[in-house]
Amino acid sequence: AVQGSGWGWLGYNKIDKRLEVACCPNQDPLEPTTGLVPLFGIDVREHAYYLQYKNVRADYVNAIWKIADWKNIEERYESAQTD
Repeated sequence: AVQGSGWGWLGYNKIDKRLEVACCPNQDPLEPTTGLVPLFGIDVREHAYYLQYKNVRADYVNAIWKIADWKNIEERYESAQTD
């Protein structure tokens, strides 16, 4: 879980050839800080959700799953495996 501001990520580890979940504080980028190829990210900094969800970040995160572009995520995954 991201404590405070940051991003939650689904990334691909090219070395271990597996998916991993990672967190990055603030706006730190995934690949330079973890080596993972970003496939899907959720911005959990307050500006991303406060106007609509106030302080209920869990509702914002749950709503993200309804609009995630799974076809694009799959394409990114396939591309990461072949690069």
